[in-house]
Amino acid sequence: MSHTAELIAVGTELLLGNIANTDAQMISQGLSELGINVFYHTVVGDNPDRVRQAVDIAKKRADILITTGGLGPTCDDLTKVALAQAFGRKLFYHEPSAQRIRDRFAAMGRPVTENNYQQAMIPEGATVLDNDWGTAPGVAFAADGVHVLMLPGPPRECEMMFQHRAVPYLRGLSDGVIASRTVKTFGIGESAAESVLRDLMNALHNPTLAPYAKPNGTELRITAHADTEAEALALIAPVEEQVKALMGHYVIGVDVDSLEEVCFSLLQAQGLTLGTAESCTGGLIAKLITDRPGSSAIFRGGIVSYTNAVKHHVLGVPQDLLDTYGAVSPQVAEAMARGAKQALGCDIALSSTGVAGPDPDDRGNPIGLVYLGIAWGDQCVVKALHAGTMATRERVRNQAAQHSLDLLRRHLTGLPLEES
Repeated sequence: MSHTAELIAVGTELLLGNIANTDAQMISQGLSELGINVFYHTVVGDNPDRVRQAVDIAKKRADILITTGGLGPTCDDLTKVALAQAFGRKLFYHEPSAQRIRDRFAAMGRPVTENNYQQAMIPEGATVLDNDWGTAPGVAFAADGVHVLMLPGPPRECEMMFQHRAVPYLRGLSDGVIASRTVKTFGIGESAAESVLRDLMNALHNPTLAPYAKPNGTELRITAHADTEAEALALIAPVEEQVKALMGHYVIGVDVDSLEEVCFSLLQAQGLTLGTAESCTGGLIAKLITDRPGSSAIFRGGIVSYTNAVKHHVLGVPQDLLDTYGAVSPQVAEAMARGAKQALGCDIALSSTGVAGPDPDDRGNPIGLVYLGIAWGDQCVVKALHAGTMATRERVRNQAAQHSLDLLRRHLTGLPLEES
């Protein structure tokens, strides 16, 4: 049986724009992985009448209703009261939840104020979802053909409660198992990927295939439903191979998080070391690599050569190249990569030099023009990136770092660098 869900976020601070509704994004992504459709997001303030109105609308168009927020100890935390009324349930005092609240406050060395026990009021017939990350327990119950789950609003609590409490509950609603695999790509947008995959997507029913645009690439998620996980993965396998064949060199991996993860693993597997010489990216490439535990085994160091003086004196970029071509040039990008490789004693060196904005440089190079170098052995390749003259400074830097890592990925996997 397929399910549809609606998310209701309760909190006036969300309506005022004081905080972002990151809970909804996280839960929607999780529900998608479970094969549960989300057709509506609702945000409603801390008002019991409006919460009930939102619930009355939601339960007519979804069979799973997930609320976030409004479970705390203050007078405006009214989610449980409103939903209990909407579904004709009375609230009762749940002593085990009250004891957990007392234990948590004792562990923090703080006294329990009386209003905290409001969090231990639970709708009749509900399953209590223990909260090991905060004081407010979650709640789950079924009524009027709808499964209701109430989760706390603080993002970390909500994420932990969803992953460790809500997901097991939701898995129990499905006949069989839903499994998914995600083919991660870089260098091709969602619309371009969809045009390549359209015929395959239209021909599929189980599994299904859907593209999702992400900040640093497009994800192609294949989802199958079967009696067992092994059977679902068996349905996915041939489609995964078709997708990889159609996407070709744009595929960076399956069920991977990022380019830096892929590059880190490739360097580690091949026993190679990396160094960087960065100008416009300001050390971002080095940061992405060193964010990963164990990076000291493969990363020798990075030189942020923001000025021409550092490019010349530290990296050994010839002054005549800087004078003739300027810092933003393929000639200087090559000299930076070669200089970093020699100075750092690494197997491979990456370089970046470009115009991050907000203005063109003194030679008239436009915002978004970046040259990326990669040096290994006695060879060096330089690629130009045009991030766009309307791109923000942050976007230029991020795109430059990602394309630099993609250049590294292509080199390590033997792909032609001219296709990058």
